[in-house]
Amino acid sequence: MSSGRVRTRRAALGLALTVAAATALTGCSALGSDDSNASSNGGGLEKSKIKVSIMPTTDLAPFWLALDGGYFKAEGLEVEQIIANSGQASMTKAISGEADIALSTYTPFFVAKSKGTADIQLVADGTSVNAKSNAIVTVPTSNVKTVKDLAGKRIAITAMNTASDILTKSVMKDHGVDFSQVKWTLMPLPNMAAALKDNQVDAAYMPEPMLSQSAKTVGAIPVIDINTGASQDFPLTGYGAATKWVQANPKTLAAFQRAMKKATSDAINDRSKVEPLLVKYAHIEEDTAKLLTLPGYGSVLDARRIQRVPDLMLQMGVITSKVEAAPMIAPQATS
Repeated sequence: MSSGRVRTRRAALGLALTVAAATALTGCSALGSDDSNASSNGGGLEKSKIKVSIMPTTDLAPFWLALDGGYFKAEGLEVEQIIANSGQASMTKAISGEADIALSTYTPFFVAKSKGTADIQLVADGTSVNAKSNAIVTVPTSNVKTVKDLAGKRIAITAMNTASDILTKSVMKDHGVDFSQVKWTLMPLPNMAAALKDNQVDAAYMPEPMLSQSAKTVGAIPVIDINTGASQDFPLTGYGAATKWVQANPKTLAAFQRAMKKATSDAINDRSKVEPLLVKYAHIEEDTAKLLTLPGYGSVLDARRIQRVPDLMLQMGVITSKVEAAPMIAPQATS
């Protein structure tokens, strides 16, 4: 081999080693390492794959829009949804680590804080009560005709200390109805219509889409709308996570919040984006999805608004001492 070829090969080898060393020092791949791709490939996130515990109700429309519409993906997140039977069960999944983030009615979060059973932070808003979006219902054959008839009856709720519990009690109290002798019957939302039909319960607390579905399947009729009195426009659901998870994953949380904020805005402004998702994920018939009442959607947490929840819980005796909402709110993504 000629000395010229030797010098050429040595120069090429030296250049290759220099590139390899530079790559090792920067921690970047020689291909596609531009920071501009960080949001699309999960770069910079503590976790690019997260699990979110949910309940298949209309509260989830912005979440499903973020999932199907690529909002999470654009933030570098791959999100898996896990189904829970109630807000309490959903929160428990976040506490145990089975899920990273959980959708729940707000009440279990504040019960856990009050009792010191879990260290939870609120990470994103979900929904508020709207007119005709949540109601106590019965069937025509029931002996419950008005809110006054609920005293001492069998009322189906998802779990104690959830919104179905506290809001039913609140509405009854607003109308001077004693709820101390109510026979609370705990069951998953999808089972309530059949329980009403089979006379296993006298009434049930239902949100949409169960309201519209049960009206269609068993002829369920409203006893009273929840959007009245102390529960009017009441903060209903939100997303929470264990404080240790929030502290360990600030960038991942911010990505989740940004995706949810954009999806929520789009869900509010364009109902046509919501209805197909309710058909797909909540298994609502297409004609029902077009007619049902949607809850009030939100994504950014406001401490003064959320404070209504623990204040009502204290008034109703669900918790025994005042809980401040503001310290429980996790940092909110600014953009």
